[in-house]
Amino acid sequence: MGSQQRVWGGTTLEQRRAARRSALLDAALDLLGEHGGAGVTVRSVCRKAGLTDRYFYENFASRDELLAALFLQVADELQQAMESISPAGGSREEQARAAVEAFVSVCLDDPRKGRLLLVEPLSDAALSGVSVGVAPTFTRLVRRQLPPGASKNESILTSVALTGAVATLFFGWLSGTLTVSREELIEQCVRTVLLFWNQPRD
Repeated sequence: MGSQQRVWGGTTLEQRRAARRSALLDAALDLLGEHGGAGVTVRSVCRKAGLTDRYFYENFASRDELLAALFLQVADELQQAMESISPAGGSREEQARAAVEAFVSVCLDDPRKGRLLLVEPLSDAALSGVSVGVAPTFTRLVRRQLPPGASKNESILTSVALTGAVATLFFGWLSGTLTVSREELIEQCVRTVLLFWNQPRD
């Protein structure tokens, strides 16, 4: 039996390492939600997770690597939510609402995740680079939802503009600069999606 499979306390070494990694990521998300990126340090994360820095460096080379891994984990969650939307079927309004609700399920139902994806990358260098790197994935997902009939370049431009418009609305709400109710925000996002989808074409 390999060292990774040796059981201690009912779990293998690999399982314990995975649990420690998960605890560190959860702690970082909590701290970011409470204090922003500035509140996420190796020391604060270890204290929050109840682990020593030895276990931190077992999983991450630095605080920046931890934040990048956390961002990618939550971005993957959002990607899965958006991929679950059927690109066909239902009215345009129903499809637009489904797309917005997929975004809401990750970014508003857990505001820590919304802040991680949309607010902190503007001020934290560890997140800005990885945010730019994953942006094309989401514009491609938006393109899948666009009604047919547009040229390739028009679809690309529309998906980038639409993603930016909705993200800006969510950013405003999460950062506190947009003081409307959650319901008003969702309805405006749906109207915004429909506005882009219903543009007249030559």
